[in-house]
Amino acid sequence: MPLSQATACIAFEGKKQIAHGALSDVARAAKQALDAGASGPLLVFDERDSHQLEIDFRGSVADVLSRLTSHTAPPAPAEPASRGPGRPKLGVVPREVTLLPRHWTWLGQQPGGASAVLRRLVEQSIRQGGAKERARQAIESVDRFMRVMAGDEPGYEEASRAFYRGDRERFGALIAAWPADVSAHLQQLAAIAWDEREDAG
Repeated sequence: MPLSQATACIAFEGKKQIAHGALSDVARAAKQALDAGASGPLLVFDERDSHQLEIDFRGSVADVLSRLTSHTAPPAPAEPASRGPGRPKLGVVPREVTLLPRHWTWLGQQPGGASAVLRRLVEQSIRQGGAKERARQAIESVDRFMRVMAGDEPGYEEASRAFYRGDRERFGALIAAWPADVSAHLQQLAAIAWDEREDAG
């Protein structure tokens, strides 16, 4: 997904959280920390996926914020001049579908006709696939953040295995001794990932 100045982010100086919120607010706080002489490495993460964000901190706070506009979403694609046959108001577009005779027979027996049945099947598949994709992304987010922020912490490997097993109690016990802000954020990310995995079945 594209970034915007409102993208939810979190910033750490070393292993201490220094800012959390919209990208513009986090960038401002991070710049101020740097100007105040931040001693540890300063890392900013996108909260959706735990990818590190590269922010150019040169110049003033205003300079930093003005450069964030390069993270805005691309413009929406223009509407086609003509939709052709179908149901233009609904955006329905006719295309050829090739099925075996038994598939056409089955579709013909379903209420609503073949088109309605196919739309329902596609929507159902999208929903199921979407849940699995969200679960995968949430799991990768935990792994990505933990590797960067806690890869050198005691019990890292065992905590990683506990996370993937879904052993919440063991995971919590292992990361409890880690720096408080890192541990707290990991607990939040892990809870989201476990919930998404349960929803995906």
